[in-house]
Amino acid sequence: MSQTNSTFNIQHSTLFHHVSVLPNEVREALQPQPGGVYLDGTLGGGGHALALLQAAQPGGRLIGIDADPAALAAARERLEAAQLPPESYSLHHGRFAEMATIAHGTGADHLVDGILLDLGVSSYQIDTAERGFAFSNDGPLDMRLDPTHGPTAADLVNSLDEVALADIIFRYGEERGSRRVARLIAERRKQAPFTRTAELAALVARAVSRGGRERIHPATRTFQALRIAVNGELDQLEAALPQAVDLLRDGGRLAVISFHSLEDRIVKLFFRAESGYGGSANEQTPRLRIITKKPIEAGEEELAANPRSRSAKLRVAEKITEILR
Repeated sequence: MSQTNSTFNIQHSTLFHHVSVLPNEVREALQPQPGGVYLDGTLGGGGHALALLQAAQPGGRLIGIDADPAALAAARERLEAAQLPPESYSLHHGRFAEMATIAHGTGADHLVDGILLDLGVSSYQIDTAERGFAFSNDGPLDMRLDPTHGPTAADLVNSLDEVALADIIFRYGEERGSRRVARLIAERRKQAPFTRTAELAALVARAVSRGGRERIHPATRTFQALRIAVNGELDQLEAALPQAVDLLRDGGRLAVISFHSLEDRIVKLFFRAESGYGGSANEQTPRLRIITKKPIEAGEEELAANPRSRSAKLRVAEKITEILR
């Protein structure tokens, strides 16, 4: 949770590239105002953060959080290049599930006007073979959003028993051939441990190939599942959402961009529960008003410029003013 340092900036910031999705829609959703306080829990390269902070001037503040030191370094350079007041932002190395602790440490206790969570991985992380996220570029089987600690995808693939591995691939990847994938992995690793993305992708492709009838690579679901498991992404999201509502001031907004159905389902159900949708018995006093009845998706112009935005879904909710509860 420490702030980034200049040494890491020099070494890594020039390597980071990422195109923020739904930038106009996020700004419209959070409605940044001068003097407001905003929290970006998934800072990335700082594209969304910069737009929010600029709109919040004069007097606005930004709290930025990211697990990836390279992202923090790039975001810091971006904000510095925009010549924004240094005291208007603080950047922190950590997970968005730590947002309450981080925000309280900055003095922003129940004073946040808007919070953004842009889930998933960045273009930089996908395209950098050394990070091990993609099967299209051979690299070490890593997949950690925070490369400074924690088990890698290789650790899971080589150590989990066959049943546990199949469960992860089915639960997080929704891969129908999960048992066959896990069985072939277990057989293959007896000869030598998995260390590279290409060797795992090739094995998965053999296990679940459906004769070219699918538009996605046959390893897509398995790689997604391993990435989610390595980083505890769904657990992080479930832990972060209640914290976000607690941190928002009355009338403040929470915007979440998800990229697959598992994330989107968690956000949708949480928003419904917190808004008292359907008379939920465990939410007698609604805290949220849902702004987006259906998720916002990228338009044709953005899809043409950034094909990776095609799976992005933005959901927005507003904290109900105390007097209305």
